[in-house]
Amino acid sequence: MTESEDEDVLPVRRLSSREIYRNPWLTVREDKIERQDGSRGIYSIIDRPDFAVIVPTENDGFHLVSQYRYPVSGRYWEFPQGSFPDWRPVDPIELASAELAEETGLRARSFVDLGSLFSWHGASSQVFNVVVATELEQGAPNREITEQDMQHRWVSRSEFEQMIHQGEIKDNSTLAAYTLLKLNGFG
Repeated sequence: MTESEDEDVLPVRRLSSREIYRNPWLTVREDKIERQDGSRGIYSIIDRPDFAVIVPTENDGFHLVSQYRYPVSGRYWEFPQGSFPDWRPVDPIELASAELAEETGLRARSFVDLGSLFSWHGASSQVFNVVVATELEQGAPNREITEQDMQHRWVSRSEFEQMIHQGEIKDNSTLAAYTLLKLNGFG
C-alpha cells in the first residue's frame, strides 16, 4: 500500500449513530464505531454551533469580559465570544461584530480573521474563529439574559499577561486566541 492510499484509510469507522439529547445550544450523540483492528466501541460526541472569539485591541491592550461560569463555579476574564443560537452557517466577521457589540457595546471599524481552531476536538467538531477588532467606538451593550452579570473592562497587554499567570484568565479559547494574535505579528 502506498503512503497516499494509506492516508485514505480511516482508523475509525462509524457503524451507527443516535442522538441522545438536543437543546438550542448543543446536541449529544453516541456513535457505534469499529477500529482498524476490528474491535468495536462507542464514541460520545457533543456538538455545538461554531463560534467567534473576538480580540478587541486598542492602546496596546485588550477589552475583556467576565461572567459567572456555572460548570466551573467561578468568574474568570476572557475575550468576548459567542455563537448565533440557530446553528446557521455564519461569516466569522458578521458573528464577531454582533458578539462584540452585544457583550461590550463596542463597535469596530476594522476586523481581521486570524483563522480557525477546534475548541475540543476529542469530543466535538465545534470550531472557533479568532477575529481581531480595532478602531473601536463605545456604545451600549445589548446582553442576553444569560449575560446579565457580565462585566467589561480594558486591560493593558502586561496586565493581561499577569492575569494569565495569576489564574484570572483560564479560558482555553482566549489563550489560543492570544497565541494566534502574537504569531500573526499583533504584539
